[in-house]
Amino acid sequence: MLRLVNRFHLTDNPRADILSGLTVALALVPEAIAFAFVAKVDPLVGLYAAFFVGFITSIFGGRSGMISGATGAMAVAMVGLVTVYGVEYLFAAVLLTGLLQIGAGVFHLGKFIRLVPYPVMLGFVNGLAIVIFLAQLNQFKKPAEAVAGDAHSTDASHSALDVLFNGGWLQGSDMNLMLGPTVLTMVIIWVFPKVPKLGTWLPASLVSIVGVSLLVIGLDLDTKTVGDLASISGGLPEFHIPMVPFTFETLMIIFPVALTLAAIGLIESLLTLTLIDEMTETRGRTSRECVGQGLANATCGVFGAMGGCAMIGQSMINIKSGGRGRLSGITAALALLTFILFTSQWIEMIPLAALTGLMMMVVIGTFAWASVRILHKIPREDAFVIFLVTAVTVFHDLAVAVIIGVIVSALVYAWKSANKFWVTVWHNEEDGNKVYKLHGPLFFGSIANFKDEVDPNNDTEDDIVIDFSHARVWDHSALEAIDVMALKYTEAGKKLHLVHLSQDCALLLKNAKDMVEINVIEDPHYGILVDYATVLEKK
Repeated sequence: MLRLVNRFHLTDNPRADILSGLTVALALVPEAIAFAFVAKVDPLVGLYAAFFVGFITSIFGGRSGMISGATGAMAVAMVGLVTVYGVEYLFAAVLLTGLLQIGAGVFHLGKFIRLVPYPVMLGFVNGLAIVIFLAQLNQFKKPAEAVAGDAHSTDASHSALDVLFNGGWLQGSDMNLMLGPTVLTMVIIWVFPKVPKLGTWLPASLVSIVGVSLLVIGLDLDTKTVGDLASISGGLPEFHIPMVPFTFETLMIIFPVALTLAAIGLIESLLTLTLIDEMTETRGRTSRECVGQGLANATCGVFGAMGGCAMIGQSMINIKSGGRGRLSGITAALALLTFILFTSQWIEMIPLAALTGLMMMVVIGTFAWASVRILHKIPREDAFVIFLVTAVTVFHDLAVAVIIGVIVSALVYAWKSANKFWVTVWHNEEDGNKVYKLHGPLFFGSIANFKDEVDPNNDTEDDIVIDFSHARVWDHSALEAIDVMALKYTEAGKKLHLVHLSQDCALLLKNAKDMVEINVIEDPHYGILVDYATVLEKK
């Protein structure tokens, strides 16, 4: 049994994981309720999703210590389907979402998260920190306008910044009763770790929630509580096949939504996994995380839950509270289910101010403050990508922000690489030919330079040599450019020699294949890179 525990890293520190899991569970309650409101489903649908997604990913996921549950990013994408077709179609879409994510894991698509550049990661972290902060401001509004959460408002067409401009702020004593416990919670979280012995024994987050809750209840302060959002009392989730027609028409309705949910869920989960990898100096398994997320969402689809993905806010609470093993996530999920079944009346008494203060500290800990200090030191293109991803995350959507950031980063890289290509030319008097020696990468971005430098129409010599010893052919566009160049030289009646070209490239050429001169000793061989990540995941 010990070997099994160690192999799956259930826990190295049971006390820390259990206490951290309890803290996370308390923070999950208002989040799950809020995101249920966002998706326009019953609060229990969100609470059950938080339980299933958190429990299953903690066991089968690829990252210990990461917390998953119902999230705003996915909830926003569900609204249209629920509004038009009803909640049963949502359950069917969540089931299909899970199957798509399992397929992504089976085919090792999660490894492509490595293509996300570091500036995009910084923008992702900063954007989510700002969104979490803005969402907490909802708690300082009147109940009619307030909707708690860590990612989006109830209207999918609005950005997170709308909370600043749509009014409804608390006034006078109501604002003080909300602001006071919030600040007190933040102070406790900041001070308690410095208390000798106790500071390392108990998570500051849990101490702050319990302490502020007892203070508010003891003084009978009239401030908003979890119960003001919704009742969390319920029974065990029941097996429930989505009540939709199993037809091709239904598939066409739910597939676009399922594909969107699968993409959003995996992007947010894998980016959170990467962030925790860096914080803990460990390595999660991306393909396994895809499968874990897929199993969780597929289960949600047949148990009447709304599905979800990794939650950066709750994951940060867990890591900061000492949760490192899978036991922390399992504890959080089981504690949440316990709240629903047995202790809802007590959990509903927790003041929202305490949970708001906790999330505010998460914001401070999540934001990459170092990115602000290094802006004047890094390339302008990277600084622009950080700002761009942050802005799109806040104004629109996380998944779109990451995709845009990756595209912009790729274009910047392609432009810089294209400028690193050049050609040197000389006349070889001994052999009586003209030599073009290529330097740098030859690909779609640099073939224009290649065509400008190597011009068959202006070559007076009849014998031409193109030397690839200091160049690398990267893509099909480059191969096509070489073929076209060879055809032009042939039509001009000139003899062309292609030397030091990789044999892999020579096999793919058409017009120029017979012009390649092979030198087994000196010719480069690009070969095929071994996918070490896939090899490791199979072990």
